[in-house]
Amino acid sequence: MRDPELPVRVDSVLALHAFVEACKDLNEIRPILPQLLHDIFRIMNEVENEDLVVTFESIVGKFAEEMAPYAFSLCQNLAAAFWKCFNISERNDKADNSGALVAVSCLRGISIILESICSLPNLFVQIEPILLPIMQRMLTIDGRDVFGEVLEIVSYITIFSPTISLGMWSLWPLIVEALGNWAIHFFQNMLIPMDNYISRSTAHFLSCKDPDYQQSLWKVLSRIMLDRNMEDSEIEPAPMLIGAVFQNCKGQVDQWVEPYLRITVNRLHQAKKPYMKCLLMQVIADALYYNTSMTLGILYKLGIVSDIFNLWFQMLQEVGKNGISVNFRGLHDKKVCCLGLISLLGLPTDHLSGEALEHVFKATLYLLVSYKNQVADEEEEESECKEMEDDAENGVEVAILKLQNLATENQKRRVQSHDETDDDKSHDNDLQSPIDEVDPFSFFIETIQAVQASNPTRFQNLMHNLDYHHQTLANGIAQYAERRRANIKKKGLRQGSNSVKINVPPLRSVSLIPKWRKN
Repeated sequence: MRDPELPVRVDSVLALHAFVEACKDLNEIRPILPQLLHDIFRIMNEVENEDLVVTFESIVGKFAEEMAPYAFSLCQNLAAAFWKCFNISERNDKADNSGALVAVSCLRGISIILESICSLPNLFVQIEPILLPIMQRMLTIDGRDVFGEVLEIVSYITIFSPTISLGMWSLWPLIVEALGNWAIHFFQNMLIPMDNYISRSTAHFLSCKDPDYQQSLWKVLSRIMLDRNMEDSEIEPAPMLIGAVFQNCKGQVDQWVEPYLRITVNRLHQAKKPYMKCLLMQVIADALYYNTSMTLGILYKLGIVSDIFNLWFQMLQEVGKNGISVNFRGLHDKKVCCLGLISLLGLPTDHLSGEALEHVFKATLYLLVSYKNQVADEEEEESECKEMEDDAENGVEVAILKLQNLATENQKRRVQSHDETDDDKSHDNDLQSPIDEVDPFSFFIETIQAVQASNPTRFQNLMHNLDYHHQTLANGIAQYAERRRANIKKKGLRQGSNSVKINVPPLRSVSLIPKWRKN
């Protein structure tokens, strides 16, 4: 790497890439890591070569946990290399894209470094000023060739920095403008950073009026949702962002409930893909959880209450040839629907008739049972993985055998849960929300107990009209909620970045059905 001839130096780095990838024990490299990185950057400054950056990416990936001391200088060097390549590619013939390829590789390298320091939020504060000019320039039409890579960097900074700075907020208008004008095919890449702005900096999102982030979001989402020329697959993030607004801004965006519901219902009428229908129905569920009486009043105003709930119940009951639910497959999907339906149970008689209450109650029971079973399946998979880790201590071969068996079982489950269409998917993803802290079973019991206390006659009528099957389901859910509450309390379960405890109310009774009715 210090040979007088440049081609030799370049080839030595490329050979190093193969060596690092094949090496089982990296202890021989570890002591010379700082000098190694320095030499690679020195050569990168001498010549534009994408493979040099790939070698750098490989080394960073191998030593990810040890990158913290070098993260700032590495990002600084990569940013400088990026600007050099970008400026050269702008000046040169457009047909020569070698500089552009290196620029892309530099941004990928930066993302790898940011991922390696995700547990060190204060480092992001130091690195952000180096990267902010790149993000501000490349989130315009000038950066269309690296737009996805830049959005990934924005995602890392907006999720792992202690707070989202005003400098990072200056990127929001650029993202929204690009989305509205030319970057619709990057909408999926925009979802995570836009959700981060809403969920991690909610107060600024709500309070700032210059620019008005709420208005700009509505403007772009309404245009996209109402565009009949756009396919369902192109606009999937739109209902997710509406849901993010309702979930994170509870009680603070009343003025947006009706407008967002109107465009959601409008799109629901033309949606073709089952998955899109699920996303749109979850917006309605989020609105019900946000403000139940307001949302129901808007649906009555639009004259679509019966249509919406008939479609919702039909979607909840629809199963494939394998007997597994076709819609709302993911835990997040089910949870959103649970919270929306449960919220309806607490409405007074003049808002929800006794007959409607019974329909909602039964649908909620089936959904909670489905949610419970899926939670149990996923916990079983986690337990099997933990068992394999323990087995690894006793013998690698045993662990490998179990891994193969588990892979076979998981493949069977995936095949069984597939409804033989390309439309079936769930969006259980990494988006964070306040509903992560809500236990649907405890929320269900708390709501039913509130009905029992405030309107005993309505509660008794509901319970007495249930047949034995639904009585059994109700009591099963109540008992499961009690056990779950006890387990959560015992473990002191904490979730989310703020370590907020799940809200688990005390349960007065685990039996919802009078004993004399069990016959």
